[in-house]
Amino acid sequence: MRIRATVAAVSGALALSALAVPAAQADGSSYSKDDLVKAAQSARQAADGKSAYAAADDGVPYTLDLSFSNVKVNKGKPIVAGIANQVTVPVTYTVTHAEDIDLNASDFVFDVEIYRGTYDEPKNILWGDDWPTCTQTSATTDSCTGTIDVYPGDELVNADAATWKAIGYAIDWNDQDPMSDDIDWSKVGYVDQDALTTTKLQRYSKLTVNASPEPVTKGKTITVTGKLTRANWETHKYAGYTGQSVKLQFRKKGSTTYSTVKTITTNSTGNLSTTVKASADGYFRYSFAGTSTTPAVSAAGDFVDVK
Repeated sequence: MRIRATVAAVSGALALSALAVPAAQADGSSYSKDDLVKAAQSARQAADGKSAYAAADDGVPYTLDLSFSNVKVNKGKPIVAGIANQVTVPVTYTVTHAEDIDLNASDFVFDVEIYRGTYDEPKNILWGDDWPTCTQTSATTDSCTGTIDVYPGDELVNADAATWKAIGYAIDWNDQDPMSDDIDWSKVGYVDQDALTTTKLQRYSKLTVNASPEPVTKGKTITVTGKLTRANWETHKYAGYTGQSVKLQFRKKGSTTYSTVKTITTNSTGNLSTTVKASADGYFRYSFAGTSTTPAVSAAGDFVDVK
């Protein structure tokens, strides 16, 4: 389980790189996330307040000749999370680097992650459980695939339903031990690249419908009820989505196309209710177009037999 509270412990370039990595290998050893957070904090303690690396006594990391491009998170689609189940989406990108950089070296780590907030003060960070895998396309370019793994039960609040930015980073420890008290930072290579792309994180939505009575006499009144709900990442329940425009649609028996009958608005608990006159056998459904924080959803059609 990843703990959101650690995001506040470190900020800035190194925070986004060292805090979020799921595990790192440096000098042939494996380090936990907590270890890397401590390493990041140590680096900031040696800084001048403007840079994560500014301690003259310990040296300053050199800039790696490496960049990220063609970044796509979830194939350009929003990331949609419910209240409990893990959500894993792909992240694809190209890494361009100097010919002498070995992406597969045991003391070299890199990744692309997403964050909400600002570069210096991220509100939350999401990353993949595993390191990316890459296919070399030339001596200086690799095509890479990673993931963003989301655990809504542990690491999301409702404010996270927003637009997130992607950042890429790479660290070449060059046999330096990240846990050492006397790291020679001049031997460590580092680069990060912000604002690679954006992605939306949305709260999963549900929509129900019930048309009654069934069967019904032609010309009589049909009452169509339903409810629009969405994930609440703080209570870990689905709650009514209030004040939203929802279309009542009808598909005649034998047809494959729904047509809009009317548009109504959800009440203070997300409920829907309206009436129509029975005219023909067919299916009623509600359809919600979605918002920036909540994806579109349509209820399964409820069949009404008209006599």
